[in-house]
Amino acid sequence: MKITMIGTGYVGLVTGTCFAEFGHHVTCVDKIEDKIERLKNGEIPIYEPGLDTLVNKNVAEGRLCFTTNIAEAIPEAEAIFIAVGTPSSRRGDGYADLTYIYEASKEIAGYLRGYTVIVDKSTVPVGTARQVARIIRKENPAADFDVASNPEFLREGAAIADFMRPDRVVVGVESEKAGQVMQEIYKPLYLIDTPIVRTTIETAELTK
Repeated sequence: MKITMIGTGYVGLVTGTCFAEFGHHVTCVDKIEDKIERLKNGEIPIYEPGLDTLVNKNVAEGRLCFTTNIAEAIPEAEAIFIAVGTPSSRRGDGYADLTYIYEASKEIAGYLRGYTVIVDKSTVPVGTARQVARIIRKENPAADFDVASNPEFLREGAAIADFMRPDRVVVGVESEKAGQVMQEIYKPLYLIDTPIVRTTIETAELTK
């Protein structure tokens, strides 16, 4: 499948690389030009054992690429994962600042072509996926899409093993069509009997 990953921080880079290792074609998008140039040159901005090898392998095999151009990365995507940062709110109240997620949603909206599943991968509060859907519908009323939640459970230092051999994958969807797309994305795990736990969107958001 063709997957676009918005954000090349820890979660985005590990997830996008592992999806490419599954056999999908993955485009990772980030606004920071220097970071993208470094990734294109094989320089990994985070330390995670084995990640550099997987990145370079999948880039060489044509399944993983990096760009700052969101307009190129969105139209062909069958699934778009939002993995941008959700720092603690500046108010100091412990809430996540969802500014980057909402900005990404607005940018995505205008470039959607054909049916697409928009997936929250960042750690977010309950209700975020629905707000993403509202933003996209407002920006592009004709868009054909579903939202989903797919929380990550990655431990630093063991993230690749956690991704490739998880005890379960949690997928929050509403439509059967979105569920089938997510099932196809995680097919390599399903084939080794990893439980794919399908829930409501809100339950998945609560799980993290």
